[in-house]
Amino acid sequence: MSCGFVTCGPNEALVVSGCCYSKPLLVPGGRVFVWPIVQQVQKISLNTMTLQVESPTVYTCQGVPISVTGIAQVKIQGQNEEMLSTACEQFLGKTEEEIHNIALVTLEGHQRAIMGSMTVEEIYKDRKKFSKEVFEVASSDLVNMGITVVSYTLKDIRDEEKGILKSSWNGPNC
Repeated sequence: MSCGFVTCGPNEALVVSGCCYSKPLLVPGGRVFVWPIVQQVQKISLNTMTLQVESPTVYTCQGVPISVTGIAQVKIQGQNEEMLSTACEQFLGKTEEEIHNIALVTLEGHQRAIMGSMTVEEIYKDRKKFSKEVFEVASSDLVNMGITVVSYTLKDIRDEEKGILKSSWNGPNC
């Protein structure tokens, strides 16, 4: 690399370290002057990632096995310097696929936990409540990694025996 400016698009951030910086310089969507050999520049993606969150055969608090599919939009937050710094510590040098997988398994775990704490009726009839709970719990965990949950939506609920759930479930409450 020659001496000069390094640029990145609005969906990336530059991370400059080395001489003249006590902590890395974070430049979301811009340019920076870099001295070769004494400074290093890396890029991290700020693209929104769409995750299909599958939770097959999870037992609700009533002991009923159901499967749920949720769709989440997540991204590394480039406009919040503290979150971007945290994301760089966690993910710099990892591929988008590796970041995608880390976020996915985190969301899957939270989705399963919420499923296990609710009844079939609660999940089916109050999809907003279920989605909100998964969103809030997962958001607090992913923020600690520098990732923002942009949205989470419940796509599909299936009863293991009957297929797509109908609102006629009359099982016991937890």
